[in-house]
Amino acid sequence: MHAEVVEGIRASIAAYAQALDDGRTDDVVATFCPDGVCEIPGLGTHVGHDAIRAAFAGWKPQKPQRHLVVNTLVTGGAGDEASATSDVVFIQKRASGWAVELVGRYDDVLHHHDGRWLFHRRVASFL
Repeated sequence: MHAEVVEGIRASIAAYAQALDDGRTDDVVATFCPDGVCEIPGLGTHVGHDAIRAAFAGWKPQKPQRHLVVNTLVTGGAGDEASATSDVVFIQKRASGWAVELVGRYDDVLHHHDGRWLFHRRVASFL
């Protein structure tokens, strides 16, 4: 696998996390394929840009937060599809400081489309 594939996938993962934490719904949606799927425990499965947009519009941050995505392992990458698994730690600012809210993992399938890697399927799981 070429380094530019891995870097492109990591850039998409970072773009998603930063847009999510900033409440930029359209930028979150832009990280997904038009027929992309996002599955988050307790929040449902959302298919396609319209459903993903509606879901994330309802989840805009009410206080500062960060999704810290680490240990990303990219596999595949032959052609226009690759998989990535990443650990995620979600922290949120409270009156007493930053607190860990959850720890989990993202399992992703990405497609290379118009020069960018986009989520075809993103499944979150929490520990």
